Amino acid sequence: MKFEKLVPSVFYVDIQKSLRLFVDCLEFEIRHEEFHSDAPYCVVGRDELGVLIFQNKTYAEKDYPEFRLVTKNIELVYTKVVNGGFSDLLHPNLNKITLRPWGAKEFAIFDGQVCFILQEW
Repeated sequence: MKFEKLVPSVFYVDIQKSLRLFVDCLEFEIRHEEFHSDAPYCVVGRDELGVLIFQNKTYAEKDYPEFRLVTKNIELVYTKVVNGGFSDLLHPNLNKITLRPWGAKEFAIFDGQVCFILQEW
């Protein structure tokens, strides 16, 4: 059995808020969007990654997902976040690159709905 990739779904009260984190900060691209439908959603992707983003207040208020993005150059990612004007997205509990007890270097960003832990082994 072989899987190609995992494409999670995330929910926002306001789908436009998701674009700052995914598109502006993490540089995902919008691959499909239906912002003006009765049930707004979009598909964003970068490299081999993909995420479905839905606007649904009920589900958004029940779920605050956390993802890990593994990179080979965490310093570059951190610098892009900070110098790109996204310092306000740094998670207060992990707002700088930190060597964790399990051996990974990590920092985190959070937009009030979705948390990304950026990680380098």
